[in-house]
Amino acid sequence: MDAHDPLEKHFTRLKPEQKRALGKLGIHTIRDLLYHFPSRYAHSGQVGTIAGVSTGAEVTLYGTIRKPDVRKTWKTRRPIAEAWLEDASGKMKLMWFSQPYIAKTIADGMVVKVSGRVSGEGAKAYLANPTIDRTPVEPDEIHDTLFAKGDHPEEKTLYPIYPESQGISSLWFTHAIKKVFEARGHEALEEPLPQEILERYKLPQLANAIVFIHAPQKLTDATAARKRFAFEEIFTLQLAVQQRRHTIAEQKALPVKVDRAALRSFVESFPFPATKGQLNAIEHIVKDFDPPTGGAHPMMRLLEGDVGSGKTAVAAATAYLVATSTQAGRIAGTLQVAYLCPTEVLAKQHFSTFVSYFKDHPIPIGLITGSECRKFPSRVRYEESAKLSKPAFKKMVSNGEIPIVIGTHAIIEKSVAFKYLAYAIIDEQHRFGTVHRKKLVNKDNVMPHLLSMTATPIPRTLALTIYGDLDITVLDQMPEGRKAVITEVLTKEKRERAYERVRTELAAGHQAYVICPRIDEPDPAKALAIQARSVKSESARLTKDIFPDAHIDILHSKMTPTEKERVMKEFEDGDVQLLVATSVVEVGVSVANATVIIIEGAERFGLAQLHQLRGRVIRSTHQSYCFVLPESSGQNTKDRMKAFVTAKNGFELAEYDLTLRGAGELTGGKQWGVSDVAMEALKNIKLVEAARGEAARLIAADPELQNYPALAARTALTSHEMHLE
Repeated sequence: MDAHDPLEKHFTRLKPEQKRALGKLGIHTIRDLLYHFPSRYAHSGQVGTIAGVSTGAEVTLYGTIRKPDVRKTWKTRRPIAEAWLEDASGKMKLMWFSQPYIAKTIADGMVVKVSGRVSGEGAKAYLANPTIDRTPVEPDEIHDTLFAKGDHPEEKTLYPIYPESQGISSLWFTHAIKKVFEARGHEALEEPLPQEILERYKLPQLANAIVFIHAPQKLTDATAARKRFAFEEIFTLQLAVQQRRHTIAEQKALPVKVDRAALRSFVESFPFPATKGQLNAIEHIVKDFDPPTGGAHPMMRLLEGDVGSGKTAVAAATAYLVATSTQAGRIAGTLQVAYLCPTEVLAKQHFSTFVSYFKDHPIPIGLITGSECRKFPSRVRYEESAKLSKPAFKKMVSNGEIPIVIGTHAIIEKSVAFKYLAYAIIDEQHRFGTVHRKKLVNKDNVMPHLLSMTATPIPRTLALTIYGDLDITVLDQMPEGRKAVITEVLTKEKRERAYERVRTELAAGHQAYVICPRIDEPDPAKALAIQARSVKSESARLTKDIFPDAHIDILHSKMTPTEKERVMKEFEDGDVQLLVATSVVEVGVSVANATVIIIEGAERFGLAQLHQLRGRVIRSTHQSYCFVLPESSGQNTKDRMKAFVTAKNGFELAEYDLTLRGAGELTGGKQWGVSDVAMEALKNIKLVEAARGEAARLIAADPELQNYPALAARTALTSHEMHLE
């Protein structure tokens, strides 16, 4: 049995629904199966045969269902589903009180696994309300299990619970893994980790770890195995990004001439004083452009700043440096900047902001989205921008006539060619796959400096891992005069409190947002199951019953670009007082006059997303307010809402979110190919730092990992999953 063999080669009885389920779980080969780890382990006391059970014991039994039926108790007429469980040692009754439907879900002859407490004594012993695993298993597969061998059951307190999909459950995985173990298929896996690393961190060998994680004798076995696999995944991920960093570091970048006097003059022309944090961030980038050692290499930097901290100003200042720097050996024709944004709304917002920053500096700025192209300044009126046809716009970019180009993914189309692309800025870069980033960076075989920016605070372990190929600058200082947003969690009964604050702010000439999780109302048939408020119905209700005198409009992703632009322009100009929207306004939308935001169905948003939404009302020196109205009141919702209210900043909130929910919310999770085991490891800063250090040392000595072929193969797989190859 080879690790790369397809499952069908050794599991010939797979049913179509099982194949579909395995496909959904990404399991195609023996290796995939072995690396499908249990998500947890259940304690089940004695696991063995029916003859060996005792009254009061918690047991797990494997056997065949016989005579499923429903009856009612004699006095109370309470319905009971019942059946017999039969194995080689005897039979035992199973009873489910007030759950008659269970009898319809099992059939005579079905092989199952049941777990529960033994009630009654002797011949009248039975399992009361046991859990039941109905995954189809062939009868000849139950004679031996990982937990009990034939007629000699062994004491066992743990059995694995796997991530499942309809058609495949933990019982199937139990027998499948056992079959691979019996064929010694796990021993065919090649150990990727160097022996010295295994010894240094006291990690078990791969073959042993596979057994420990799937069939632990005790919890410490499973813990040791998970530690090993967590280190392996974080380590190979670090190797992948360190290889990429090494490759890029060997490239040459277009030299940017740093005129500090001109830069200082540009920064002083901002309509606000730059913060110390902004000046430090600009300095980091300037040093990357013009290192003390000379011989510029491409900058790879992540600018991580809390909402409202002024990242766009840092981008504008550094773009100014590039756009005023000429190509080496020429006396005319400046270097170019590409500024990539995740949405059209944000691209237009940044274009407008850049125009305001550059209005006193004669530098052309372009905008390209899926719907239009614009250029500032207009030939007719300097203070305005003009629409251009796409062919005309692209020709000006390719001729180097537009030094700064801001746009959506349209900017990375093959037909858009820059003449001297020296600097790429990617906003909210976690929203772009690494494929998009790579396309922009490698445009026309030129390696520009790269600045990735995000307002989503990233926990340190995650930043060191996922963004290990980037240097990190943290912008954690808010502009002077900004007040903390007053945040309150309100129940449905206290909704009027939020409306009163909105009325007060509107009367003072300010504006407000109402955020809803949905665009439309659900189908009537689903209305009871889906209680989330929608943009369209909430807007109608607020207009009719709550704010009849206010000018209310809506914004959501299904609107046309022209409609979105009209609504945002009217909101920015103050013509729209109350904007009812989905999370489309989550990133970058900046209207300083908006001072209140109400978030409906708050538990449907991640904490990072809630923090971004709250950031829409921290754009001025006015006191601002955020009201969150969750629909549910469970303990998890209460804990998350409490964290949202009490967190001092987005970075603190991100660390909490990592602990509470894992890293998927911040990274897009599966987009990176990072497993649940690795996500858990991201909570362990020592493990991450150790893996990062080992990876950096290894790549420095052997960039292609020629001395470690198994590790090179494992790293290549990780690189493929992360789209870094």
